[in-house]
Amino acid sequence: MHASANMKKVKHLVELPGAKTKLSLWKADLAQEGSFDEAIKGCTGVFHVATPMDFDSKDPENEVIKPTINGLLDIMKACVKAKTVRRLVFTSSAGTVDVTEHPNPVIDENCWSDVDFCTRVKMTGWMYFVSKTLAEQEAWKYAKEHNIDFISVIPPLVVGPFLMPTMPPSLITALSLITGNESHYHIIKQGQFVHLDDLCLGHIFVFENPKAEGRYICCSHEATIHDIAKLLNQKYPEYNVLTKFKNIPDELDIIKFSSKKITDLGFKFKYSLEDMFTGAVETCREKGLLPKPEETTVNNVLLPKPAETTVNDTMQK
Repeated sequence: MHASANMKKVKHLVELPGAKTKLSLWKADLAQEGSFDEAIKGCTGVFHVATPMDFDSKDPENEVIKPTINGLLDIMKACVKAKTVRRLVFTSSAGTVDVTEHPNPVIDENCWSDVDFCTRVKMTGWMYFVSKTLAEQEAWKYAKEHNIDFISVIPPLVVGPFLMPTMPPSLITALSLITGNESHYHIIKQGQFVHLDDLCLGHIFVFENPKAEGRYICCSHEATIHDIAKLLNQKYPEYNVLTKFKNIPDELDIIKFSSKKITDLGFKFKYSLEDMFTGAVETCREKGLLPKPEETTVNNVLLPKPAETTVNDTMQK
């Protein structure tokens, strides 16, 4: 452990098997220039996976967008200073490729989200989509100017079991049908998904493969909100997940995320959509973030009932 750390945030890391001999923790801040220099010094590979993801920010420009862009560029500067880094792998986002007024039926690495559309419409998560898009675009310019071997991995919604003590932001969206958080329904209306472990393996794969270059979509499954509702009702009927949704048609087209580039390079996905959601739900239950079948509250707080909505003037639950 180096410098100071919030033990509540890192407890799950220092308790991992082998952490005492294989894990070093360094204090760094995306908003503090130069704070990654010591951590990166001497490294041959860097994975930049962190980013501000506060959908409720009151000051998105200064709390989300600027720290995301400046933080990535600062890490790239640290890689240049180190003179030992042979490859930098950046966790991008589906929000960099599919947020447009008229999305393509098939999304690939040539697609980019429309920043003007995001800032105009201000849908849930708009500041995250803008921050990741602008950050990656700036990174490609910097990489070219400074001859950095830079690769971006573009995941869709990441679902599965997790280590951290709180619910990851991606699961707030993925499990919104259970919690009744309607503001996230549009994100999973025509969704794309990847298991957390597949995504981690994908990062390692592109880092180690000498032929890897450019951007790589890492997506194993596409599904509509109706598919997710059906899966959750089959596995967890006690949550009484909605099957009808206001302003969402019963028939929806799939928007495909093409992972052809990474699979053509030899990468293979291991996990199913069911693996993702059962892993996420069971982990949330174990950590007290969702109730078990016999419970109606979590930490003495009543679990929100599934939101009611009206379909053809008929109340649905």
